[in-house]
Amino acid sequence: MPNFAPLWSPMQIGPTGLSNRVALAPMTRISATEDGHATERMVSYYQAYARGDFGLLITEGIYPDTAYSQGYLFQPGIATKEQAQSWAKVVEAVHLAGARIFAQLMHAGAQSQGNRYVDSSVGPSAVAPKGEQLTFYRGKGPYPVPGEITAAQMDEVRDGFVTAALHAKQAGFDGVEIHGANGYLLDQFLTDYLNHRTDNYGGTPDNRVRFAAEICRAVRAAVGPDMTVGIRISQSKVSDNEHRWSGGAEEARIIFETLGATGIDFIHTTEYRAAAPAFADGPESLAALAKQHSGLTVIANGNLDDPETAVSMLRDGSADVVALGKGALANRNWPHRVRNNLPFDELDASIFAPVADVKDWELELPA
Repeated sequence: MPNFAPLWSPMQIGPTGLSNRVALAPMTRISATEDGHATERMVSYYQAYARGDFGLLITEGIYPDTAYSQGYLFQPGIATKEQAQSWAKVVEAVHLAGARIFAQLMHAGAQSQGNRYVDSSVGPSAVAPKGEQLTFYRGKGPYPVPGEITAAQMDEVRDGFVTAALHAKQAGFDGVEIHGANGYLLDQFLTDYLNHRTDNYGGTPDNRVRFAAEICRAVRAAVGPDMTVGIRISQSKVSDNEHRWSGGAEEARIIFETLGATGIDFIHTTEYRAAAPAFADGPESLAALAKQHSGLTVIANGNLDDPETAVSMLRDGSADVVALGKGALANRNWPHRVRNNLPFDELDASIFAPVADVKDWELELPA
């Protein structure tokens, strides 16, 4: 019988203590009210994973301001005090069930396909993301060309992340994860073909990671040492699954060293396969490169539903925590099942339809 003991080892991420090494990955759910408030259905959704023995839950992307950050209609926000207060019930339910919860703060940038505040989008340059909007999330057609974000707007974005992080702290969240992955605004700055800037935020990898690093430092300073802060990083995007950093492992070194020096507590890498080599010329996964060059706690996400694959990343030191997405949807009590050698359920595709809404279900914990 395989030894999965490393999954159950307690650990600290900054000031946050976790009972085990299994996290719920952030997944877009668009089940908030139209004005961005968390709902009772969302309370039930997150509480169920906590009851299922996930040590850490990371929320879906939450928009941080009432300007350009919203990416999807019915996406939750934490830009206002009222939105933040709506999350307090979610946090309380998760804590009562014994888990910890981080708020993922997400600015959609040019990848926005639904915003109740503005009719346009911004990006590092006036370049549209590849591909088309997801009908899954009420989008249609190609992404429009964004306006090139100005220095003043960048200040507003930075301030929005800070305000949102403070709102998350007031709502009782244990930490915040800054979304720098999957093609959203901070990842757009990292992406060479979307970032044609000629100022200090474009060109070299050192410049393209600068905005994300500034936001990490600003949030870290604002929330203080008693709240966990991290960032999510990927190569692939919602609309470009095949993207890889053109600078390979050297670009990864620059990105992770820069982020590691900002004072944050963790980096969360997400790839299609977390354990696979990040680049063709070396064996290291993106998580392993993040661990090597940042010196921070690393959460790894991407096809880790098989517990043997998940535990292998902990054993070889390339990650400290594993985060599950589809595997968690299929088995809301995945940790409970692994710990007790119980069989898994197959993923019910209906849980995604019609707009990745949260379905009504009751968690069952097999004896």
